[in-house]
Amino acid sequence: MWAGVLIGVIGGLGLFLYGMKLMAEGLQKFAGNKLKSLVEAFTSNRFMGMLVGMVVTMIIQSSSATSVMVVGFVNAGLMTLSQAIGIILGANIGTTITGQMISFDLQMVAPLALGLGVFFTLASKKIRTQNFAEILVGFGLLFIGIGTLKTALSPLENVPAFREALISWGTNPIKGIFIGFFLTVLVQSSSATIGVLIALAAQGLIPFNSALYIIYGDNIGTCTTALISSIGSSPNAKRVGVMHMSFNVIGTILFVLFFGKPLTNIVTSLNPGNVARQIANAHTIFNIVNVAIQLPFADVLIKISQLVIPGKTDPEPTEFLTHLDSRMLRTPAIAINNLYLECDEMAKCARKALSTAIKGFESRDKDDILDALEYESDVNRYQKNIMHYLQDLSSTPLSESDRHLVDSLFNTVSDIERIGDHAENIAELAEFCIDRDIFFDKQAVEDTKMILEKIFYGFDIAVEAFRERDVEKANIARKIEKEIDSLEKHSRKKQIKRMHGKKTNIDAGIIFLDLLSNLERISDHSKNIAESFTGI
Repeated sequence: MWAGVLIGVIGGLGLFLYGMKLMAEGLQKFAGNKLKSLVEAFTSNRFMGMLVGMVVTMIIQSSSATSVMVVGFVNAGLMTLSQAIGIILGANIGTTITGQMISFDLQMVAPLALGLGVFFTLASKKIRTQNFAEILVGFGLLFIGIGTLKTALSPLENVPAFREALISWGTNPIKGIFIGFFLTVLVQSSSATIGVLIALAAQGLIPFNSALYIIYGDNIGTCTTALISSIGSSPNAKRVGVMHMSFNVIGTILFVLFFGKPLTNIVTSLNPGNVARQIANAHTIFNIVNVAIQLPFADVLIKISQLVIPGKTDPEPTEFLTHLDSRMLRTPAIAINNLYLECDEMAKCARKALSTAIKGFESRDKDDILDALEYESDVNRYQKNIMHYLQDLSSTPLSESDRHLVDSLFNTVSDIERIGDHAENIAELAEFCIDRDIFFDKQAVEDTKMILEKIFYGFDIAVEAFRERDVEKANIARKIEKEIDSLEKHSRKKQIKRMHGKKTNIDAGIIFLDLLSNLERISDHSKNIAESFTGI
């Protein structure tokens, strides 16, 4: 019997977790840009942050995933602890939606959802339909998994010793909290632990009073994911995990000492005789009340985290910061949003490399040349980081539109890097002029200034188009590139004519023509950045 129970529990739990994973991935793809918009709603307003954390967790079906994502945001310098605390508290409410769903007896609906999901998968090629089908399949598997769990546990009704052991462990606060903590750490999902409790309750194996302390331990256990994830990250990122743990430990203490009896009275009166619903409601009320009590004192949670994790709040000034964090790969839509931020930083660095290299021509100062080369080196570091991240992101479940975005980013990053390379070429030309005491003639200087004005404007517009997904600005970038092509050809003809007439130094003429070639290529890459966006 015990072997059959164990196999059934493992199979049921596996189906439940896989169904939840499928449903979460389908929801993320279906949400698409809306999930990115939610990220942009992260503000210092903690109430708004709480709502965002709640909604994001409902979509990705995991408070652990949300807390890990927040660790990544804080580690990348995109979010402060004051912003993070609202998200973390909201995630605790959002995660209760899974328990609420599985507490209803929807096993009759599960095969229908699974069948419809498979039908839509086979019958339609539309991306939105495929994503919706994935949600249905995940939903169906989740409830079939819960049904399998209940069936596997049913023989234990005839084993009084098992029920007595559960009651004994559950009614002891320390034992109950430890069991909930241990189970959640083991499966890395508080929803799975709640699912097991609901399955046990459905078979009459555990009363509500015994389940309550396990629910408390379940909420503490889910915090370990963020704590583990923060290992090796910045002090502030580690503090996110500590804040999450502090919130649930304080909440557990409050409920064990003061609110446990009122909670029991409320849930038993709402659903008398239905322990599954009582467990789901207790999980939800526990988290809502905790948030209501602790949100006004969020600064205290931040202070606790700073005492537990001492050290500097801000990163070292010399640190090469990045918006990219492997933790965010669990939410691909948000990872893509951060990639855009990182590409924007890379573009700024490439622009600095170009402007500093040009400055070297004007100042005749080799320090400017060295600065330009240092900026170009940073551009290469950005490229390497982004390319590795894109490679990792490509292996995650992406919607079709996000897949196109990732493909386009590979090209965009290469174009920005090539602009950095041309800035390096220009810096070397400036250094050659300084070493050989070469100066451009007046006409060449004027032509260079005219083209450079267009170059910088075209590059800035192209990057803005890329960053803002603005088709109108992308078209402007294309027009500017054509204007630069015309100016470059005209300036080249005039320079060659002056060289024929011996009206300019031949070395200066050659350097000027090389400079024109590099500037024209920079304009081409700017246009490519804009066209990469419009191609999406």
